[in-house]
Amino acid sequence: MIDLRLLREDPDRVRASQRARGEDVGIVDALLTADERRRSSSVRFDELRAEQKALGKLIPKASGDEKAELLKKAGELSAAVKAADAEQDAAAEETQQLLLQLGNLVHPEVPVGGEDDFAVLETIGTPRDFDAEGFAPKDHLELGELLGAIDTERGAKVSGSRFYYLTGIGALLEFALVNAAMAQATAAGFTPVLTPALVKPKAMEGTGFLGQAAEDVYHLDKDDLYLVGTSEVPLAAYHMDEILEADALPRRYAGFSSCFRREAGSYGKDTRGIFRVHQFDKVEMYVYTTPEDAEAEHQRLLDWEKQWLTSLELPFRVVDLASGDLGSSATRKFDCEAWIPTQGKYRELTSTSNTTEFQSRRLSIRMREGKKVRPLATLNGTLCAVTRTIVAILENHQQADGSVRVPEALRPFLGGREVLEPVAR
Repeated sequence: MIDLRLLREDPDRVRASQRARGEDVGIVDALLTADERRRSSSVRFDELRAEQKALGKLIPKASGDEKAELLKKAGELSAAVKAADAEQDAAAEETQQLLLQLGNLVHPEVPVGGEDDFAVLETIGTPRDFDAEGFAPKDHLELGELLGAIDTERGAKVSGSRFYYLTGIGALLEFALVNAAMAQATAAGFTPVLTPALVKPKAMEGTGFLGQAAEDVYHLDKDDLYLVGTSEVPLAAYHMDEILEADALPRRYAGFSSCFRREAGSYGKDTRGIFRVHQFDKVEMYVYTTPEDAEAEHQRLLDWEKQWLTSLELPFRVVDLASGDLGSSATRKFDCEAWIPTQGKYRELTSTSNTTEFQSRRLSIRMREGKKVRPLATLNGTLCAVTRTIVAILENHQQADGSVRVPEALRPFLGGREVLEPVAR
């Protein structure tokens, strides 16, 4: 959540951010009203409590009619205090609920607009010319079936649409990608973490995933637990309700988890293969740092993602997402999109978001500098979303006979294999 003081001091900036996101601007005025009510009711409660305490000191000293009058007044004051306390709680709850609906402030350099209004920052690598090579590229599912790596038919039989099995070399390829990604992350100083797949509502709400993304979240009603859509959630909540020492920052974690998404808003999109599925594994980078270093850390996360995709020899581009496509917690988000030959376009493989103090305020995570305690900044970045990375590797490194060349950086994690060969059927 944003700082209420900033809202009071510069409401126009918050209105402009909401407008850029395509979100309700009226919530700003509603929040200002609720906050004023909260503060005035708090003052009223304090005044009545002080009066009540002062009266309480007079009663033992009084007698007769005077004492009776004071006792009567004490009863009236007690009722007023209770009413003021209830009013204070109600105003605070209304303020909090409105505050939770407000997105993070959009960075001033973010392009304004919707999903298609991103800015391309750079393009790295050149897509292959399959026509010049003399053959038409196969899509990842056809290649995966030839390699005995992907089985979506049995996935659908057992679990429904958008589920799959990775078999044989497909399973080994996942393990190789995860191990390679973790090796890069640990070499960069990240602490590897295996995170829970189920989290409490406070963790999910604290990271901002129960707002506009709520329709994609799986909830277990009986247990009141949520399946995570990314290890960002348990990594963000790892230091929930804690104070971290500023001189120990940044703290960088690389989390591995299975991820679960309903993909409720993607009906009819990417239904073939494993590009958009309900369950997949991912290596996620997460950082706690000072607000002053957040933008520089954001660039570092992007650089690590670029290093990863370059090591896999994939052509890709970096885009600066537009304001209406950020998600509630991000002030700015960069995506790395790999070229998918059979689709003839770039598709998202990784993303990194600067969430400034938004998540730390919601999760009550602070930093201590000497005697001063204040919110810190958090950032996240996908290093390897396994299924989409497999899609990109299979399609970009395929050969005319249906085999797939293994990028050099991945070979040590695949037992030295240089080529993935089709299997006999």
